[in-house]
Amino acid sequence: MNHNLDYDRDGDREDALGEQDLRELLSNSMEIETELMRRYIITAERIHQNPVLKDRLENFAQGNAKRTRQLQDEISSLTTFE
Repeated sequence: MNHNLDYDRDGDREDALGEQDLRELLSNSMEIETELMRRYIITAERIHQNPVLKDRLENFAQGNAKRTRQLQDEISSLTTFE
């Protein structure tokens, strides 16, 4: 691998995320996860003929809930270090 072609080979960090940009990115991700969780739950509640699919959608929603909590923790830790 030729590291001379790396975009940051000169050590310039103009593309690095600032704390505010990172907080915004994580907040946007959290909103997406929350919306997906909501959609999975609503869809699962409307499914009556396929219990396997209903169970998988509920599991998806639980995964989204876990990621949402993790994102909240990350955002809180950013706020703590200001």
